[in-house]
Amino acid sequence: MKKIFGLFLSLLSLFSCSSLKEEVKIEKVQLVSISFNGKVIPLTKVPTGVSGDVEYVLTFTKNLDFTSFNSNRLTCSGASLSDFDLYVNGEELHIKSNTTLPYFKKITFRLYKGENLGVQFTEDYSFSFVTEYDPSDKFERISEEELFEKVQKTTFSYFWDYAHPVSGLARERLGSENTVTIGGSGFGVMCIPIGIEHGWITREQGAQQILKIVTFLGEKAQRFHGAWPHWLDGQSGAVKAFSTYDDGADLVETAFMIEGLLAVKEYFSKEDAIESEIRSRIQRLWEEVEWTWFQNGGQKKLFWHWSENYGWKMNMPISGWNEGLITYILAAASPTYSIEKDVYDDGWANGGKITFNPKSPMFFAHYSFLGLDPRKLEDKYGDYWDINTTHALANYNYCASSKGDNGYSSSCWGLTASDYYKGYTASS
Repeated sequence: MKKIFGLFLSLLSLFSCSSLKEEVKIEKVQLVSISFNGKVIPLTKVPTGVSGDVEYVLTFTKNLDFTSFNSNRLTCSGASLSDFDLYVNGEELHIKSNTTLPYFKKITFRLYKGENLGVQFTEDYSFSFVTEYDPSDKFERISEEELFEKVQKTTFSYFWDYAHPVSGLARERLGSENTVTIGGSGFGVMCIPIGIEHGWITREQGAQQILKIVTFLGEKAQRFHGAWPHWLDGQSGAVKAFSTYDDGADLVETAFMIEGLLAVKEYFSKEDAIESEIRSRIQRLWEEVEWTWFQNGGQKKLFWHWSENYGWKMNMPISGWNEGLITYILAAASPTYSIEKDVYDDGWANGGKITFNPKSPMFFAHYSFLGLDPRKLEDKYGDYWDINTTHALANYNYCASSKGDNGYSSSCWGLTASDYYKGYTASS
């Protein structure tokens, strides 16, 4: 009798355990689709310029159970998870906003791998959207003429008020301390005649600043075959490496500097001692750039970089279309180290295969044409006025058609290189 009773208990235990195992079995699921405000989208797509109510619907391969929801395994950044109502409808997980979301925020949800909602998610899922830019006025409205004047004066102020006190050169960016930029300084010196003409400084003040700059460039700044590096120490003039192998000459940055210096050389045309010295020093700096050296052994192209430590390791030919056109123009015009026409044809024009991308950053149109007038300027590769206007219109039309996404519109456009909250980027 005891044996029969024991066998009965064993069988009962076995069946009970089997039933329990079936009850706690968690099924694995995968994502079938994701929709945003009623439209199916790829998981990686980030809708932008989003306004009003928001609803995500994630569809999985099995039914979900909201009574088993674990809020630690579904997170929200950029907003609070409490700003959204969550509910389940069969195989669907709905995430719907229940309040007004903050302006211009990237809001990201992360659904983590593991047990949640009564199922086993086999991988992590991350999905995001960006809310619209706040359209309300942030500043007092002014006329276009007033705005243009303000932009000019603010730009001038950066190069004048924030110039390095020893060299007079432009700092790389706010907070750069002693790091000054050669190309940016070329743009900066061109602002000084603007400041004089607007009455923000006197001609004498402008001339003294230019003399300080050209004296530093010729007597203290480190050069390599007449070319400056991308960055210098504004105190000592020593090169500051831009990257691991970029610790020597930068021919494109040098071209931007020479471009600016030649412009101010034309402006300071008086026959007094200071302005005469300015012109003399600029002419000498211009003549000392060995453009032909940067053909790297006589090749039919110019190279961007050369280093005493790494030679031609960077191995970056200057080839269009980009911001480097002025480099070839100045190299061709050099009174001392002039390149041949075939260097332009094979180098800049890539043997006739040069292509222009109207979606490129706007600085491609800015940097060379600060000193080079594109009007009625053409060669067999293109009309440079048409190229610039096409470039600007493509940028404008893209921003105007974005309907406020990321703050861009018909009145806010011009994507180029700049700092933003994540650092430096070249936008297009």
